[in-house]
Amino acid sequence: MNDDQTAAGAMGPRQNGAVTIKQVAAASGVSTATVSRVMAGLRGVRKQVRERVLEAVRSLDYHPNRLARDLRAGLRKVVGVIVPDLQNPFFPAVVHGVEEVLSGAGYTLILGHSGGMRQDEDSQMAALRGEGAAGLILVPDDRSDASYRAFRTWELPVVAVDRAPKGLQVDLVSTSNREGVREAVNHLLSHGYREIAFINGPEGLSVTRERLEGFLEALKQADVGCRAACVIHSDFRQGGGRAAMNRLLDLAKPPRAVVSANNLMTLGALQAIHERGVGIPEEVAIVGFDDMPWATSLRPPLTVVMQPAEDMGRTAAQLLLERLKDPRRVARQVILPTRLIVRASCGVHSPARVEPAREAGERLKQ
Repeated sequence: MNDDQTAAGAMGPRQNGAVTIKQVAAASGVSTATVSRVMAGLRGVRKQVRERVLEAVRSLDYHPNRLARDLRAGLRKVVGVIVPDLQNPFFPAVVHGVEEVLSGAGYTLILGHSGGMRQDEDSQMAALRGEGAAGLILVPDDRSDASYRAFRTWELPVVAVDRAPKGLQVDLVSTSNREGVREAVNHLLSHGYREIAFINGPEGLSVTRERLEGFLEALKQADVGCRAACVIHSDFRQGGGRAAMNRLLDLAKPPRAVVSANNLMTLGALQAIHERGVGIPEEVAIVGFDDMPWATSLRPPLTVVMQPAEDMGRTAAQLLLERLKDPRRVARQVILPTRLIVRASCGVHSPARVEPAREAGERLKQ
């Protein structure tokens, strides 16, 4: 047994399996204050003492508890992020953008998954409040005004992403939902499609309302009718998209094109189409909302309305940092642009034809 092991053993068992600063101080023969100064890189510690402390840190595998240190200093360097569905590639991309900015500012992220359930969202928020979080970045659920107004009594800075919380004036980062769907529909209209269906998310969410408005506006401006049966509200999940697509295919006159309002429902719609042996785009064209890493690997590759998910996360994090510096500033809403990416699933996949399609779409709006 070497001297380091003897010293560590003499100090007794680790607390919760982690070496404490007191153990490092005992092993190096200095005070805990001296260990803190060395770990912080401060001056005023002799070279020999500093080297002795660092050797104890290495041999004992000591890792400072940044959260405990910040709380002792009166700082709250923890930020909560709550998302409704970690199986949806869009939300991890948002979180990646948040983490990129906040980690650079010295903050630790605590990630919560609400599953789209109100009670789970409440418990996640209560836990973050108990942790003394400095702020919260939230993809809100559909709930009553009174429920979200509780934030005001918490004095907790909040930034909403993707969806606007009802009755709460907070910073918000969203995308051009209405314009994105409208561009997709205009693209289909400009290439001769007239029977177009829309698989939308749950009623009550701001994104659902905006995307439906974009769909209906495009049809109205082109003087194209829409059967009620061709607009289906689902649950933003793959199973819901599959069920909705089956309903559309069961119609006496199925639509010739479908726009789906999120990526998981698009996967479900594609599943239903393939299960029934329907040809894409020969029998039905499809456009999804949200790009996916595997969209180009599908056969045919998927046309999508792309949202800048990581940019949304980065923007939300910047807004939160601004809010922490100036809690009294007026709430801001940042709307980032979407982009139509044309591939083969819509039946028009030649890159040279993308811009003419957009121009035709603009003519339809005039």
